[in-house]
Amino acid sequence: MSVQEYLDKHMLSRKIEDAVNAAVRAKTPDPVLFISNHMKKAVSSVITKVKARQILDSRGIPTVEVDLFTNKGMFRASVPSGDSSGMYEAVELRDGDKGIYLGNAVTKAVKNINEKISEALVGMDPTVQPQIDQAMIDLDKTEKKSELGANAMLAVSIAACRAGAAEKEVPLYKHIADIYGKANSTLPVPAFTVICGGKHSGNSLPVQDIMILPTGAGRFEEALQMGSEAYHHLKAVITEKYGANGCNVGEDGGFTPDISSIKEGLDIVREAIGRTGYNDKIKIGIGVAATDFCIGIKYDLEFKSPNKSGKNFKSGDDMIQMYKDLCSDYPIASIEDPFDKEDWEHSRRFCGLGLCQVVGDDLLMSNPKRIERAIHESACNSLLLKISQIGTVTEAVEVVKMAKDSRWGVVVSHRFGETDDSFIADLAVAVGAGQIKAGAPCRGERLAKYNQLLRIEQELGDHAVYAGEDWRL
Repeated sequence: MSVQEYLDKHMLSRKIEDAVNAAVRAKTPDPVLFISNHMKKAVSSVITKVKARQILDSRGIPTVEVDLFTNKGMFRASVPSGDSSGMYEAVELRDGDKGIYLGNAVTKAVKNINEKISEALVGMDPTVQPQIDQAMIDLDKTEKKSELGANAMLAVSIAACRAGAAEKEVPLYKHIADIYGKANSTLPVPAFTVICGGKHSGNSLPVQDIMILPTGAGRFEEALQMGSEAYHHLKAVITEKYGANGCNVGEDGGFTPDISSIKEGLDIVREAIGRTGYNDKIKIGIGVAATDFCIGIKYDLEFKSPNKSGKNFKSGDDMIQMYKDLCSDYPIASIEDPFDKEDWEHSRRFCGLGLCQVVGDDLLMSNPKRIERAIHESACNSLLLKISQIGTVTEAVEVVKMAKDSRWGVVVSHRFGETDDSFIADLAVAVGAGQIKAGAPCRGERLAKYNQLLRIEQELGDHAVYAGEDWRL
């Protein structure tokens, strides 16, 4: 397209004349700046360039970062990554060369963005998120995004979402809410990781994490304060009982004391909550990740112990009884992945008891087909949404709709390998998720999400609503 053709297509000569006349009428002291700003509003924005690079996540493992350019500026996004990819989630494309970053480099994904995705998206309106995401899906042509890589597509999708918000001159969460189709101003209850176990820690605690949920706070700001105070009281409790080494933290900021049983972990968390004085305002959640210690149809709660007693090799029925006892003895509001990802029967039976929120993570993997089956079988009643498991903003919004239409809870979640990108904070508000799981109130990549929620709450002012006791919206 020639310069004259471009001018004619966008009627720029008329718009420049209008901008000059407006500057004269306004008697502006800086006509050049005035005309520049006037033209930015007059000319619709389009994507002009997409540039990707390889960066490192919070674990020192490569991930993808994207800079997306429009006439309005540059918009950046980076994506998280999980410990491993499940068979039902979108493919995180890595190079596989063991001689470079132990096989974890993402230069193939970066190349796909710079050479394929960029070409497909240049010239598109950044406000039409569904069309942008569909263009990438059509380009990939695979069910699990294995050609371009879900990590490549998601980074571009998030960057485009930010560009769309800027074009509309609205906050990111409001733009996402428009995509969702419903205005929301509800701040989620944070599920703070306070103790790490499972395969992500060196202790003998079989479950992946123990969390606290400040459901009794009046505002998100107060919830963050409660979580921080409880976290530091827990640090004192651990130091007293296990020594300073017990205060080492895991990948998402939770402490890793030398404990071997779930009850031992719950006891010290309850003691820490008691020291805060917020007893009735903080609930407890458990992230079990039972798939990690399921052997056949049994569950080995001593899978990390060198000296196994044999007394903790449990059947599905035994696990149900254990959860019933824990819910009776502790203020447990939520249990995540209480059974293996293929143990639909025991998940359904436990969920049917109505003792607490039953969250599907490995069970669902944010996969629409798995979610549809779980809804049909009543196998859980809450979705753990990891956007990197699905690959685009539009598809993430659609699975939230599926969950909410079935009156499920929604937990917008981080991954173990995080960046300082705070997109999931805006997403949680935009879709009225009610809950966000972003790790401990510790470590910069985790606090990036919580601090963004503080900013959103401040911006919303009197319109801000904290989910609180209505956390399962």
